[in-house]
Amino acid sequence: MRNRDVEELNLLEYKFLGKGNNGAVYLMPGNKAIKICNVVDSCAGEAEILEYVNGNNYFPKIYEYGGNYIVRDFVDGVCFRDYIKKNGLSEDLAEKLIELLKEFKKLKFKKQDVRCKDIYILKDGNLMIIDPKGFLNKKRNYPRHLCKGLDTFGCLEVFLEVLKKRERGLYVRWIDSLLEDREERAKEYLALMK
Repeated sequence: MRNRDVEELNLLEYKFLGKGNNGAVYLMPGNKAIKICNVVDSCAGEAEILEYVNGNNYFPKIYEYGGNYIVRDFVDGVCFRDYIKKNGLSEDLAEKLIELLKEFKKLKFKKQDVRCKDIYILKDGNLMIIDPKGFLNKKRNYPRHLCKGLDTFGCLEVFLEVLKKRERGLYVRWIDSLLEDREERAKEYLALMK
């Protein structure tokens, strides 16, 4: 991958798409996006994951990176978090989430989790991950953040019902972890109330 100094780029020429905790994203010609990261290490970690999965349908293709920037495919879709907030979670979408999480296992990710805000629903209905973080080095054996987000928007029950029907083994494994996690959070909350 060809690297260039970010100073060579005139970001005023590109359409600003958004800003998050890790940086800002701009639309480039050729249906590409450039992400300018706040922290170089975070940029390197994201680039490492995108290179590892390059060509996988659940992740944007990476073209180049260097220092504090990444050039990748532009992900044209709707943020999953915004979608379920407005529309809820259908069985079909729950099944797509399950397939996404099974793909994480196939890719040998240590982290079997993703936040709702980092999933996009494409125009064709497929899912894509933006801002991949910690998949290769952070251990998490169940989708904790995903379940938390689904619960926030009243969609966790639908997800768990579909999971129970389609992937019984995953359901049993994840429900135990989910219940343990909730119990731990309840204890922490009670301790704060004393």
